[in-house]
Amino acid sequence: MARYTGPVCKLCRREKEKLFLKGHRCDIKKCAMEVKPYPPGAKSRFSAKSSDYQVRLREKQKIRRMFGLMERQLKIYFHKADRMKGPTGVNLLRLLERRLDNAVYRMGFAAGRVQARQLVRHGHFLVNGKKTNIPSFLVKAGDEIEVREKSRGSGVIRNAAELARGKTVPEWVQTDFEGLKGKVLRLPEREEMPDIQEQYIVELYSK
Repeated sequence: MARYTGPVCKLCRREKEKLFLKGHRCDIKKCAMEVKPYPPGAKSRFSAKSSDYQVRLREKQKIRRMFGLMERQLKIYFHKADRMKGPTGVNLLRLLERRLDNAVYRMGFAAGRVQARQLVRHGHFLVNGKKTNIPSFLVKAGDEIEVREKSRGSGVIRNAAELARGKTVPEWVQTDFEGLKGKVLRLPEREEMPDIQEQYIVELYSK
């Protein structure tokens, strides 16, 4: 399946906020949002009034880029969330947060979701003792995620874990940086999920 391979910093600038697509670089002054805090393009510094459709489209594009999804994938998640009990928008965000690549990122074993997806695909992690290389695998409360024995010497994983020590790990996951393993304690609450206007996405897809 095709994926965006262009400059990811432009994606953050287009959405006018950090999507944390380049890991540690997003935390330093060299971040594109710090240097050029305006959308890309010759006329980007001039604000223009957005239509209701544009506002909803931008919110949908933001979540797609944040989690690295294609349009078809996001629609599948939306329809699944719509069939679940509770608010569709919150269900959608919770499903995305439950992806294995996102859980690995949240636990601090990868600098970003893109790196986490690559590490999962290469089979560096075990879920409940079983090798799992599917980034979209949905974790649940009680699941244990750990770095495979053969991958514990990986400089990429260890560097990411070292950087994550100084950051706050979400309360819905637990991380053992020494043992390079973690556990999903519960499903995330709305306030622990990304700052997205999920109702806009629901309205866009419900038309």
